[in-house]
Amino acid sequence: MATAHNVDELERIDDVIKRNDIRFIRLQFSDIIGISKQITIPVEHWDDAVNHGVWFDGSSVEGFARIAESDMYLVPDLSTFAVIPWEMDLSTARVICDVFTPDGTPFGGDPRYVLKRQLARAAELGLDYFVGPELEFFLFKPHSDGSLLPLQPHDDASYFDISTDLAHSVRRQMVDALQAMGIDVEASHHEVAHGQSEIDFRYGPALATADNASTFRTTLKAVAQKNGLHCTFMPKPLAGVAGSGMHVHQSLWRRDNGETAMYDAESDYGLSQTALHFIAGQLAHARAITPIIAPLVNSYKRLVPGYEAPVYISWGRTNRSALIRIPRITPGRTRSTRCELRCPDPSCNPYLAFAVMLAAGLDGIERKLEPPMPAEEDLYHVDSVRAGLAMLPGDLGEAIEALQEDEIIQDALGQHVYERYVEAKTLEWNDYRLYVSRWELNRYLTIY
Repeated sequence: MATAHNVDELERIDDVIKRNDIRFIRLQFSDIIGISKQITIPVEHWDDAVNHGVWFDGSSVEGFARIAESDMYLVPDLSTFAVIPWEMDLSTARVICDVFTPDGTPFGGDPRYVLKRQLARAAELGLDYFVGPELEFFLFKPHSDGSLLPLQPHDDASYFDISTDLAHSVRRQMVDALQAMGIDVEASHHEVAHGQSEIDFRYGPALATADNASTFRTTLKAVAQKNGLHCTFMPKPLAGVAGSGMHVHQSLWRRDNGETAMYDAESDYGLSQTALHFIAGQLAHARAITPIIAPLVNSYKRLVPGYEAPVYISWGRTNRSALIRIPRITPGRTRSTRCELRCPDPSCNPYLAFAVMLAAGLDGIERKLEPPMPAEEDLYHVDSVRAGLAMLPGDLGEAIEALQEDEIIQDALGQHVYERYVEAKTLEWNDYRLYVSRWELNRYLTIY
């Protein structure tokens, strides 16, 4: 599979392997839920992996294939090759792979391929899709016996604190590791809740950014573990405090001239018609994309009023309670015009999340949908029957139903991923519904 166009990449990688005395290479891919999977090969088999791929049993991977159709192979994307900085003693590198079936076609259940299909659809409209996710996370201290419960936040700092921010040193190690993996980190800081932090990396093309988001999670968990901590991207691990979100800044760019497709100086909000259609499409499909971008039972403990998480399907400029926020455009920096989707959380599969977000927006562009009037008042305290504003699903079960009613988003996922994803999430929802929680026992046992 090595061709003329990747000879330079092969030479670069060979140089990296020699300089770092690499002994093992991890071939990484994602299941439909977004969990990173890997096959590790000795470096002696690297050339064979590049030229012929590496076969594996797809029936062993969540949502991939049944036993009768299990044979698949991985093809490395050479642009993603990087040395793993926290495993220098083992001299290990990592490369992200695409999944193929035995006849040489891309596997429809590969989340990376799902995103590639939507990016190709955007390209047909003359557009490139860029995203910049902001991933929040918690750091917890294990107890002396190694258990995590009850949860102990790593520090008692809050938003942008310095003096009580014990995670500062750990975040610096995380930033160093991310940059060593080729991720351009722009900022890091403590977040609102005790033990909560955020690290932001530079926006970029959606596929590369999805790769980076996947790398981000595994890197932060590994660095935290080396510091005796547990890093979690669970959306709402603590009741009564802010949860962890993954706000995603989005922009569209014209392929013919490399200019932004988002800006119009004559518009009240500085947004082009293309941008407004894109926003309208995401609002129209907001309920159906929710089980992809907020995929856990726990996600809906975050999507409640009062904690800077959106509930109403709306958009606005200054309003952080809106589902889609339009950051103010700095004079002279119109290329930074963008829209921010605020309901995703960091437990999502970034490939599927960006795919359905793009699919929803492109549907708005293709059908020339118009967004409703922007909502600039604080929506956290608005009555739930407010005219004209629908709400996001209240739980995972309702979100799955919304997806089952939206053929556009089903199409974006493809039949294989859609069916397997709904199956997996329905099982998760049913398990939760059948579970009797401590809250119920405390509340009802002695009364009824």
